[in-house]
Amino acid sequence: VGELAKPWSAKKFIFVKPFTQEKINAMVIRLPGGALWAFALQEPYGRCEVEYVTDLGRLSSQYGYKASHPMVVNPCNSTIYDPTKVGSLGDGIWTRGEIVQGGGIRPPIAINVTAKGSSIIADQIE
Repeated sequence: VGELAKPWSAKKFIFVKPFTQEKINAMVIRLPGGALWAFALQEPYGRCEVEYVTDLGRLSSQYGYKASHPMVVNPCNSTIYDPTKVGSLGDGIWTRGEIVQGGGIRPPIAINVTAKGSSIIADQIE
């Protein structure tokens, strides 16, 4: 928890699926207001790994997007996901990381996390 005390701080981790023991590269970000957002780094339905970009100048020059805060991007198709927004998956299902630019199919795959004492526990993936 201490490593994620400030807004926009982030940490990579490996999520292990409970039943299959499959290891998934993941990230957790502390959002403004204190909420945590965790997600799989592999893009949904693809092989590219998404990135957390804190350099607003890079978002502008490389992706042509004027951001006011860090974003998650897919470098393979230039899709930009906003961690502060919630997007629809259809059928009344919503998830964090709304697409704000690009042709991505859906937001990153969410991982449920909770803070317990000085630890952050990742216990479920969508």
